Amino acid sequence: MIRYLTAGESHGQAITAILDGIPAGLEISIDAINLELKRRQMGYGRGTRMQIESDTVEIISGVRFGKTLGSPITLFVRNKDWENWQEKMAVEPLPAGKTFSPLTQPRPGHADLVGAIKFGHRDIRNVLERSSARTTVAIVAIGAITKLFLKEFNINITSQVTNIGGVQSSVDVSQWSIDKIAQLTEASLVRCVSPEISLKMQEIIDTAKEHGNTVGGIFEILVDGLPIGLGSYTQWDNRLDGRLAQAIMSIPAIKGVEFGAGFAVANKFGSQVHDAIYYEQGKFFRKTNNAGGLEGGVTTGERLVIRAVMKPISTLMQPLDSVDLVSKEKTVAATERSDVCAVPSAAVVGESMVAIELANAMCEKFGGDSLPEMKQNYCNYVDYIKKL
Repeated sequence: MIRYLTAGESHGQAITAILDGIPAGLEISIDAINLELKRRQMGYGRGTRMQIESDTVEIISGVRFGKTLGSPITLFVRNKDWENWQEKMAVEPLPAGKTFSPLTQPRPGHADLVGAIKFGHRDIRNVLERSSARTTVAIVAIGAITKLFLKEFNINITSQVTNIGGVQSSVDVSQWSIDKIAQLTEASLVRCVSPEISLKMQEIIDTAKEHGNTVGGIFEILVDGLPIGLGSYTQWDNRLDGRLAQAIMSIPAIKGVEFGAGFAVANKFGSQVHDAIYYEQGKFFRKTNNAGGLEGGVTTGERLVIRAVMKPISTLMQPLDSVDLVSKEKTVAATERSDVCAVPSAAVVGESMVAIELANAMCEKFGGDSLPEMKQNYCNYVDYIKKL
Protein backbone atom coordinates (compact mmCIF):
# COMPACT_ATOMS: atom_id res chain seq x y z
CA MET A 1 0.00 0.00 0.00
CA ILE A 2 1.30 3.43 -0.96
CA ARG A 3 1.11 6.08 1.74
CA TYR A 4 2.38 9.63 1.81
CA LEU A 5 2.44 12.78 3.88
CA THR A 6 3.36 16.29 2.77
CA ALA A 7 4.48 19.26 4.83
CA GLY A 8 5.57 22.84 4.36
CA GLU A 9 4.23 26.35 3.95
CA SER A 10 4.09 28.47 0.82
CA HIS A 11 6.78 30.88 2.05
CA GLY A 12 8.47 28.49 4.48
CA GLN A 13 11.89 26.95 4.04
CA ALA A 14 10.74 24.06 1.86
CA ILE A 15 7.96 21.77 0.71
CA THR A 16 8.57 18.18 1.79
CA ALA A 17 7.02 14.76 1.41
CA ILE A 18 7.50 11.23 2.65
CA LEU A 19 6.41 8.47 0.25
CA ASP A 20 6.12 4.91 1.53
CA GLY A 21 5.21 1.70 -0.27
CA ILE A 22 7.14 1.98 -3.53
CA PRO A 23 8.71 -1.45 -4.11
CA ALA A 24 12.45 -1.92 -4.22
CA GLY A 25 14.27 -1.80 -7.54
CA LEU A 26 12.45 1.06 -9.27
CA GLU A 27 14.89 3.23 -11.21
CA ILE A 28 14.52 6.86 -10.16
CA SER A 29 15.40 9.81 -12.38
CA ILE A 30 15.89 13.17 -10.66
CA ASP A 31 15.58 14.79 -14.08
CA ALA A 32 12.17 13.16 -14.60
CA ILE A 33 10.92 14.50 -11.26
CA ASN A 34 12.26 17.98 -11.99
CA LEU A 35 10.60 17.94 -15.40
CA GLU A 36 7.24 17.30 -13.73
CA LEU A 37 7.90 20.13 -11.28
CA LYS A 38 8.67 22.42 -14.21
CA ARG A 39 5.45 21.40 -15.97
CA ARG A 40 3.50 22.38 -12.84
CA GLN A 41 5.00 25.86 -12.97
CA MET A 42 4.16 26.46 -16.61
CA GLY A 43 0.96 27.74 -18.17
CA TYR A 44 -0.47 31.01 -19.45
CA GLY A 45 -1.88 33.12 -16.63
CA ARG A 46 0.55 32.08 -13.89
CA GLY A 47 1.71 34.74 -11.43
CA THR A 48 5.10 36.29 -10.68
CA ARG A 49 5.90 33.61 -8.07
CA MET A 50 6.81 31.33 -10.98
CA GLN A 51 9.54 33.80 -11.95
CA ILE A 52 11.09 33.44 -8.50
CA GLU A 53 10.89 29.70 -7.96
CA SER A 54 12.66 27.13 -10.13
CA ASP A 55 11.68 23.96 -8.35
CA THR A 56 14.16 21.12 -8.10
CA VAL A 57 13.92 18.09 -5.84
CA GLU A 58 16.38 16.64 -3.36
CA ILE A 59 15.94 12.99 -2.32
CA ILE A 60 17.09 12.48 1.25
CA SER A 61 16.19 8.83 1.82
CA GLY A 62 14.86 5.68 0.23
CA VAL A 63 17.00 5.71 -2.93
CA ARG A 64 20.55 4.38 -3.38
CA PHE A 65 22.56 4.34 -6.58
CA GLY A 66 19.49 5.47 -8.53
CA LYS A 67 17.08 2.74 -7.36
CA THR A 68 14.46 2.56 -4.64
CA LEU A 69 15.24 0.52 -1.54
CA GLY A 70 11.68 -0.31 -0.53
CA SER A 71 12.01 2.04 2.44
CA PRO A 72 10.32 5.47 2.77
CA ILE A 73 11.41 8.06 0.22
CA THR A 74 11.90 11.60 1.53
CA LEU A 75 11.52 14.44 -0.98
CA PHE A 76 12.64 18.01 -0.34
CA VAL A 77 11.98 21.06 -2.54
CA ARG A 78 13.43 24.34 -1.30
CA ASN A 79 11.42 27.57 -1.52
CA LYS A 80 13.74 30.14 -3.04
CA ASP A 81 11.48 32.95 -1.81
CA TRP A 82 12.23 31.87 1.76
CA GLU A 83 15.11 34.33 1.92
CA ASN A 84 12.58 37.17 1.64
CA TRP A 85 10.28 35.70 4.31
CA GLN A 86 12.68 34.46 6.97
CA GLU A 87 11.50 37.00 9.56
CA LYS A 88 7.77 36.76 8.81
CA MET A 89 7.83 32.95 8.74
CA ALA A 90 10.43 32.33 11.45
CA VAL A 91 10.06 29.22 13.60
CA GLU A 92 11.55 30.92 16.67
CA PRO A 93 9.55 33.34 18.88
CA LEU A 94 9.68 36.99 17.86
CA PRO A 95 12.48 39.00 19.49
CA ALA A 96 11.39 41.39 22.24
CA GLY A 97 9.80 44.47 20.74
CA LYS A 98 9.49 42.96 17.24
CA THR A 99 5.98 42.75 15.75
CA PHE A 100 4.31 42.04 12.44
CA SER A 101 0.89 43.33 11.43
CA PRO A 102 -1.50 40.37 11.23
CA LEU A 103 -3.43 39.70 8.04
CA THR A 104 -7.12 39.90 8.98
CA GLN A 105 -9.08 40.41 5.74
CA PRO A 106 -10.24 36.93 4.65
CA ARG A 107 -10.71 36.24 0.93
CA PRO A 108 -14.08 34.87 -0.20
CA GLY A 109 -13.60 31.44 -1.77
CA HIS A 110 -10.39 30.72 0.13
CA ALA A 111 -9.79 28.78 3.36
CA ASP A 112 -8.89 32.01 5.18
CA LEU A 113 -12.01 32.54 7.31
CA VAL A 114 -12.99 28.93 7.98
CA GLY A 115 -9.40 27.98 8.74
CA ALA A 116 -8.92 30.88 11.16
CA ILE A 117 -12.11 30.00 13.01
CA LYS A 118 -11.32 26.27 13.06
CA PHE A 119 -7.78 26.63 14.44
CA GLY A 120 -8.29 29.76 16.52
CA HIS A 121 -5.93 31.98 14.53
CA ARG A 122 -6.08 35.77 14.61
CA ASP A 123 -3.81 36.05 11.58
CA ILE A 124 -5.02 34.41 8.38
CA ARG A 125 -1.43 34.00 7.16
CA ASN A 126 -1.33 31.02 9.50
CA VAL A 127 -4.01 29.50 7.25
CA LEU A 128 -3.12 30.63 3.74
CA GLU A 129 0.49 29.51 3.96
CA ARG A 130 -0.54 25.85 4.17
CA SER A 131 -3.80 26.01 2.17
CA SER A 132 -1.88 27.59 -0.72
CA ALA A 133 -1.66 25.66 -3.98
CA ARG A 134 2.11 26.03 -3.64
CA THR A 135 1.95 22.88 -1.51
CA THR A 136 0.99 20.85 -4.61
CA VAL A 137 4.73 20.84 -5.37
CA ALA A 138 4.94 17.84 -3.05
CA ILE A 139 2.09 16.05 -4.82
CA VAL A 140 3.76 16.51 -8.21
CA ALA A 141 7.09 15.23 -6.88
CA ILE A 142 5.37 12.12 -5.49
CA GLY A 143 3.35 11.79 -8.70
CA ALA A 144 6.54 11.84 -10.76
CA ILE A 145 7.80 8.77 -8.90
CA THR A 146 4.49 6.93 -9.26
CA LYS A 147 4.48 7.76 -12.98
CA LEU A 148 7.88 6.10 -13.31
CA PHE A 149 6.45 3.10 -11.47
CA LEU A 150 3.38 2.89 -13.75
CA LYS A 151 5.52 3.13 -16.89
CA GLU A 152 7.16 -0.12 -15.84
CA PHE A 153 3.77 -1.69 -16.60
CA ASN A 154 3.23 0.35 -19.82
CA ILE A 155 0.64 2.58 -18.14
CA ASN A 156 0.82 6.14 -19.45
CA ILE A 157 -0.91 9.33 -18.30
CA THR A 158 -1.49 12.73 -19.87
CA SER A 159 -3.91 15.63 -19.56
CA GLN A 160 -5.56 18.28 -21.67
CA VAL A 161 -7.44 21.50 -20.92
CA THR A 162 -10.84 21.59 -22.60
CA ASN A 163 -12.29 24.83 -21.21
CA ILE A 164 -10.99 28.10 -19.83
CA GLY A 165 -13.43 30.84 -18.91
CA GLY A 166 -16.10 29.39 -21.18
CA VAL A 167 -13.82 29.02 -24.21
CA GLN A 168 -14.42 25.37 -25.09
CA SER A 169 -12.41 22.86 -27.10
CA SER A 170 -14.62 20.22 -28.70
CA VAL A 171 -11.81 18.22 -30.33
CA ASP A 172 -12.50 14.48 -29.99
CA VAL A 173 -9.28 12.82 -28.81
CA SER A 174 -10.82 9.45 -27.95
CA GLN A 175 -9.02 7.71 -30.83
CA TRP A 176 -5.75 9.58 -30.41
CA SER A 177 -2.75 8.02 -28.71
CA ILE A 178 -1.53 9.36 -25.37
CA ASP A 179 1.71 10.37 -27.10
CA LYS A 180 -0.11 12.44 -29.74
CA ILE A 181 -2.22 14.22 -27.13
CA ALA A 182 0.83 14.91 -24.97
CA GLN A 183 2.82 16.25 -27.91
CA LEU A 184 0.12 18.82 -28.70
CA THR A 185 -0.63 19.85 -25.12
CA GLU A 186 3.03 20.28 -24.20
CA ALA A 187 3.34 22.68 -27.14
CA SER A 188 0.39 24.77 -25.91
CA LEU A 189 0.65 27.48 -23.24
CA VAL A 190 -2.76 26.38 -21.92
CA ARG A 191 -2.42 22.59 -22.50
CA CYS A 192 -5.09 22.58 -25.22
CA VAL A 193 -4.74 20.29 -28.25
CA SER A 194 -6.17 22.94 -30.61
CA PRO A 195 -3.78 25.80 -31.48
CA GLU A 196 -6.73 27.99 -32.51
CA ILE A 197 -8.67 27.42 -29.29
CA SER A 198 -5.46 27.88 -27.29
CA LEU A 199 -5.17 31.44 -28.57
CA LYS A 200 -8.79 32.17 -27.67
CA MET A 201 -8.18 30.79 -24.16
CA GLN A 202 -5.19 33.10 -23.80
CA GLU A 203 -7.37 36.03 -24.85
CA ILE A 204 -9.94 35.34 -22.12
CA ILE A 205 -7.10 35.11 -19.58
CA ASP A 206 -5.77 38.49 -20.78
CA THR A 207 -9.24 40.00 -20.43
CA ALA A 208 -9.54 38.73 -16.87
CA LYS A 209 -6.13 40.12 -15.98
CA GLU A 210 -7.00 43.54 -17.39
CA HIS A 211 -10.03 43.70 -15.08
CA GLY A 212 -8.26 42.39 -11.98
CA ASN A 213 -10.21 39.16 -12.28
CA THR A 214 -9.53 35.43 -12.55
CA VAL A 215 -10.86 32.51 -14.63
CA GLY A 216 -11.27 28.79 -14.10
CA GLY A 217 -11.97 25.94 -16.47
CA ILE A 218 -12.00 22.21 -17.09
CA PHE A 219 -9.18 19.73 -17.54
CA GLU A 220 -9.21 16.07 -18.51
CA ILE A 221 -6.92 13.25 -17.35
CA LEU A 222 -6.39 10.32 -19.74
CA VAL A 223 -4.73 7.00 -18.86
CA ASP A 224 -3.95 4.08 -21.21
CA GLY A 225 -2.65 0.61 -20.42
CA LEU A 226 -4.63 -0.21 -17.29
CA PRO A 227 -5.53 -3.86 -16.82
CA ILE A 228 -9.04 -5.08 -16.04
CA GLY A 229 -9.58 -5.46 -12.30
CA LEU A 230 -8.01 -2.56 -10.39
CA GLY A 231 -10.21 -1.40 -7.53
CA SER A 232 -13.18 -3.30 -6.10
CA TYR A 233 -16.96 -3.18 -5.74
CA THR A 234 -16.96 -5.09 -2.41
CA GLN A 235 -16.74 -2.06 -0.08
CA TRP A 236 -17.48 1.63 -0.62
CA ASP A 237 -13.93 2.77 0.14
CA ASN A 238 -12.38 0.23 -2.25
CA ARG A 239 -14.17 1.61 -5.30
CA LEU A 240 -11.48 3.11 -7.50
CA ASP A 241 -13.72 5.78 -8.97
CA GLY A 242 -14.49 7.03 -5.45
CA ARG A 243 -10.82 7.09 -4.53
CA LEU A 244 -9.86 8.90 -7.71
CA ALA A 245 -12.67 11.42 -7.26
CA GLN A 246 -11.54 12.17 -3.70
CA ALA A 247 -7.94 12.56 -4.86
CA ILE A 248 -8.90 15.02 -7.60
CA MET A 249 -11.27 16.93 -5.31
CA SER A 250 -8.41 17.42 -2.83
CA ILE A 251 -6.60 19.67 -5.33
CA PRO A 252 -7.14 23.34 -4.38
CA ALA A 253 -10.02 25.03 -6.26
CA ILE A 254 -11.48 21.85 -7.78
CA LYS A 255 -15.29 21.89 -7.51
CA GLY A 256 -16.46 18.88 -9.52
CA VAL A 257 -15.32 15.57 -11.04
CA GLU A 258 -16.83 13.28 -13.68
CA PHE A 259 -15.84 10.04 -15.41
CA GLY A 260 -16.38 9.24 -19.08
CA ALA A 261 -19.62 10.76 -20.35
CA GLY A 262 -20.20 12.10 -16.83
CA PHE A 263 -23.14 14.40 -16.22
CA ALA A 264 -24.24 14.11 -19.85
CA VAL A 265 -25.68 10.65 -19.14
CA ALA A 266 -28.53 12.31 -17.23
CA ASN A 267 -30.00 13.33 -20.59
CA LYS A 268 -29.83 9.90 -22.27
CA PHE A 269 -31.45 6.48 -22.19
CA GLY A 270 -29.52 3.50 -20.87
CA SER A 271 -29.17 2.05 -24.35
CA GLN A 272 -27.28 5.20 -25.33
CA VAL A 273 -24.99 5.16 -22.31
CA HIS A 274 -23.72 1.67 -21.50
CA ASP A 275 -20.76 0.21 -23.38
CA ALA A 276 -21.58 -3.05 -25.17
CA ILE A 277 -19.13 -5.92 -24.53
CA TYR A 278 -17.28 -7.83 -27.26
CA TYR A 279 -14.67 -10.59 -27.34
CA GLU A 280 -12.07 -11.27 -30.00
CA GLN A 281 -8.64 -12.91 -30.07
CA GLY A 282 -8.64 -13.68 -26.37
CA LYS A 283 -9.64 -10.21 -25.24
CA PHE A 284 -12.77 -8.51 -23.89
CA PHE A 285 -13.24 -5.00 -25.26
CA ARG A 286 -15.74 -2.17 -25.89
CA LYS A 287 -16.36 -0.10 -29.00
CA THR A 288 -17.46 2.86 -26.86
CA ASN A 289 -16.16 4.18 -23.55
CA ASN A 290 -18.96 6.19 -21.96
CA ALA A 291 -18.05 4.64 -18.61
CA GLY A 292 -14.62 6.25 -18.83
CA GLY A 293 -12.75 3.04 -18.06
CA LEU A 294 -14.54 2.11 -14.82
CA GLU A 295 -17.55 -0.07 -14.01
CA GLY A 296 -18.61 -0.79 -10.43
CA GLY A 297 -15.49 0.91 -9.13
CA VAL A 298 -13.26 -1.46 -11.13
CA THR A 299 -11.14 -0.75 -14.22
CA THR A 300 -12.47 -2.19 -17.49
CA GLY A 301 -9.20 -2.16 -19.43
CA GLU A 302 -10.40 0.75 -21.56
CA ARG A 303 -8.93 4.27 -21.40
CA LEU A 304 -9.50 5.98 -18.07
CA VAL A 305 -11.14 9.38 -18.65
CA ILE A 306 -11.56 11.83 -15.76
CA ARG A 307 -12.72 15.44 -16.03
CA ALA A 308 -12.44 18.11 -13.32
CA VAL A 309 -13.82 21.61 -12.94
CA MET A 310 -11.60 24.28 -11.42
CA LYS A 311 -13.11 27.47 -10.07
CA PRO A 312 -11.48 30.87 -10.68
CA ILE A 313 -8.62 31.63 -8.27
CA SER A 314 -9.89 33.22 -5.04
CA THR A 315 -7.37 36.08 -4.87
CA LEU A 316 -8.69 39.01 -6.93
CA MET A 317 -6.79 42.19 -7.73
CA GLN A 318 -10.19 43.91 -7.58
CA PRO A 319 -11.10 42.32 -4.22
CA LEU A 320 -14.61 41.47 -3.06
CA ASP A 321 -16.23 42.68 0.15
CA SER A 322 -15.13 41.01 3.35
CA VAL A 323 -15.23 41.44 7.14
CA ASP A 324 -12.16 42.03 9.28
CA LEU A 325 -11.46 38.91 11.32
CA VAL A 326 -10.66 40.87 14.50
CA SER A 327 -12.64 44.13 14.40
CA LYS A 328 -15.64 42.62 12.53
CA GLU A 329 -15.81 45.82 10.50
CA LYS A 330 -16.59 45.86 6.79
CA THR A 331 -13.48 45.75 4.60
CA VAL A 332 -12.25 44.33 1.33
CA ALA A 333 -10.47 41.01 0.96
CA ALA A 334 -6.70 40.81 1.18
CA THR A 335 -4.65 40.53 -1.98
CA GLU A 336 -1.73 38.16 -2.32
CA ARG A 337 0.61 37.57 -5.24
CA SER A 338 -1.47 35.15 -7.30
CA ASP A 339 -2.35 33.64 -10.66
CA VAL A 340 -5.01 34.81 -13.09
CA CYS A 341 -5.54 31.25 -14.33
CA ALA A 342 -4.02 28.01 -13.06
CA VAL A 343 -6.05 25.43 -14.98
CA PRO A 344 -3.06 24.14 -17.03
CA SER A 345 -1.05 23.74 -13.83
CA ALA A 346 -3.95 22.03 -12.07
CA ALA A 347 -4.09 19.52 -14.92
CA VAL A 348 -0.49 18.51 -14.18
CA VAL A 349 -1.32 18.19 -10.48
CA GLY A 350 -4.33 16.10 -11.52
CA GLU A 351 -2.07 13.73 -13.44
CA SER A 352 -0.01 13.24 -10.29
CA MET A 353 -3.03 12.61 -8.07
CA VAL A 354 -4.32 10.00 -10.52
CA ALA A 355 -0.87 8.40 -10.81
CA ILE A 356 -0.62 8.05 -7.04
CA GLU A 357 -4.01 6.38 -6.72
CA LEU A 358 -3.39 4.06 -9.67
CA ALA A 359 0.02 3.07 -8.33
CA ASN A 360 -1.64 2.26 -5.01
CA ALA A 361 -4.26 0.15 -6.78
CA MET A 362 -1.50 -1.68 -8.68
CA CYS A 363 0.35 -2.42 -5.43
CA GLU A 364 -2.86 -3.75 -3.88
CA LYS A 365 -3.55 -6.03 -6.83
CA PHE A 366 -0.02 -7.23 -7.64
CA GLY A 367 1.72 -6.54 -4.33
CA GLY A 368 5.35 -7.42 -3.84
CA ASP A 369 8.36 -6.08 -2.00
CA SER A 370 10.38 -5.63 -5.19
CA LEU A 371 9.57 -4.46 -8.70
CA PRO A 372 10.59 -7.81 -10.30
CA GLU A 373 8.23 -9.64 -7.95
CA MET A 374 5.38 -7.29 -8.85
CA LYS A 375 6.07 -7.67 -12.56
CA GLN A 376 5.93 -11.44 -12.25
CA ASN A 377 2.59 -11.22 -10.44
CA TYR A 378 1.31 -8.86 -13.12
CA CYS A 379 2.39 -11.13 -15.98
CA ASN A 380 0.75 -14.11 -14.29
CA TYR A 381 -2.50 -12.15 -14.06
CA VAL A 382 -2.37 -11.09 -17.72
CA ASP A 383 -1.84 -14.72 -18.73
CA TYR A 384 -4.73 -15.77 -16.50
CA ILE A 385 -7.09 -13.32 -18.23
CA LYS A 386 -6.05 -14.59 -21.68
CA LYS A 387 -6.93 -18.15 -20.64
CA LEU A 388 -10.43 -17.32 -19.37
